[in-house]
Amino acid sequence: MKGKKVEVAKDDQTTTYEADHIIVATGARSRELPNLPQDGEKVIGYRQAMTLKKQPKKMIVVGSGAIGVEFAHFYNAMGTEVTIVEYLPNLVPVEDIDVSKQFEKSFKKSGIKVMTNASVEKVDTSGEGVKATVKTKKGEEILEADIVLSAVGIKTNIENIGLEEVGILVDKDKIQVNEWYQTNVPGYYAIGDVTPGQALAHVASAEGILCVEKIKGMKVEALDYGNIPGCTYASPEIASVGLTEKQAKEQGYEIKVGKFPFSASGKASASGKKDGFVKVIFDAKYGEWLGCHMIGAGVTDMIAEAVLGRKLETTGHEVLKAVHPHPTMSEAVMEATADAYDEVIHL
Repeated sequence: MKGKKVEVAKDDQTTTYEADHIIVATGARSRELPNLPQDGEKVIGYRQAMTLKKQPKKMIVVGSGAIGVEFAHFYNAMGTEVTIVEYLPNLVPVEDIDVSKQFEKSFKKSGIKVMTNASVEKVDTSGEGVKATVKTKKGEEILEADIVLSAVGIKTNIENIGLEEVGILVDKDKIQVNEWYQTNVPGYYAIGDVTPGQALAHVASAEGILCVEKIKGMKVEALDYGNIPGCTYASPEIASVGLTEKQAKEQGYEIKVGKFPFSASGKASASGKKDGFVKVIFDAKYGEWLGCHMIGAGVTDMIAEAVLGRKLETTGHEVLKAVHPHPTMSEAVMEATADAYDEVIHL
């Protein structure tokens, strides 16, 4: 990229494109740790995990973010013996602590071995399989497997595209942009994983739409990154939006917290999927919906109610008085709200 021109090389042929507005949306890839180099065969990233030619008998998953636990669930469901290693004290550590604890309990119940407060120090790929040295509070342990999946985050694809030549500002491998995704260089924009926002497909899509609408001169509203839903597609599913209980307290809110377990849900009982719950957090003073956290079957579809409610500045009392259909999984949102306001009658 240089002077509003982009050179695209393919099959030994280079084509130059020129435009008034250039959007960088080159995405990201699996991040590599120095002590966990990926060879694409025995130590792999998430892309290789989707296209393995042979199902491994044993797999070690390093990292328990969304990518790590989704693949751990997938391979475990197919019969692979899975061990997941997480550096922090809980699985899915960005989630509300109650969700993390329930998720770990469910994972262990499904047969997945869970190692928290642990780190992979090195891997030996010289033999037929892989030997991973894992450091725990009790000392070092050697794990043997066919494959190690490194799921320790992502790294942006911004090398060798000419950002330095243009003078575009980058900080900690993220392109710096304003609320309209404009870089510090006029006419250049960036969206998606290469920017500091959440690395989620629906975020990148929203950013792209807003960026183009702003370029077209339309009147647009900046994206509220505090109201972005996060979803984890494992079993059980996880969905959340807004503040966790811990974050709300740290920010000085006096809060009302409610929880409704799916074990008390008629729909969940009928479907045989009673593990999980809905947890809601409201500001005690004004009723503002600060956060919503769900774990269980189908919750990635249910979270949209909380996202919309927060967008419309719905209060706890309004959620409580909005009649939800019965029997449904979604009525757990109303029931959890009732619990927060000491009005629950179905527990």
